[in-house]
Amino acid sequence: MDSSLKITLWHQFGASIDMLENALTFCPDELWDTPAKFWYIGYHTLFFLDFYLSDETPMEKDFLPPAPFTLSEFGTGMPERVYDKTELLTYLRFGREKLRNLLTRLTAEEILTKRFVSEYKDYSILEILIYNMRHVQHHTAQLNLLLRQEVKDAPDWVSATKANLAL
Repeated sequence: MDSSLKITLWHQFGASIDMLENALTFCPDELWDTPAKFWYIGYHTLFFLDFYLSDETPMEKDFLPPAPFTLSEFGTGMPERVYDKTELLTYLRFGREKLRNLLTRLTAEEILTKRFVSEYKDYSILEILIYNMRHVQHHTAQLNLLLRQEVKDAPDWVSATKANLAL
């Protein structure tokens, strides 16, 4: 795959992940576990970031998030407990590294021919990357809205990730 496309995807998808990280970090303890479920929105976002970055054609039955996380997002209800900020930030770093690894090894043929196929989606890797980035940004906006409503402040916009992508 052309390195400029990889770098562009990394800069913009990485910025979405950075903005999610900023929102999670910015959240005060008193907002973390309220009826608004700030922690859960963060967890949901990270769970699907991980799932959509999975190799080959991810199937729900074959996917396993890292411990301590569960498959609750596949319709089994809420997680058994509230995940704390440190756990979610660790999961975020895991997702960021998974994106980095995927982008560094993808070829031009793979990005267009490998498919993300499920009951609801039939996407190339390029399309699922863009879909996933939009999903992260959508929920990050929800978290920032909660922060603005509850603490009257939120983290700034990130134009591009500062982390480098070694090709």
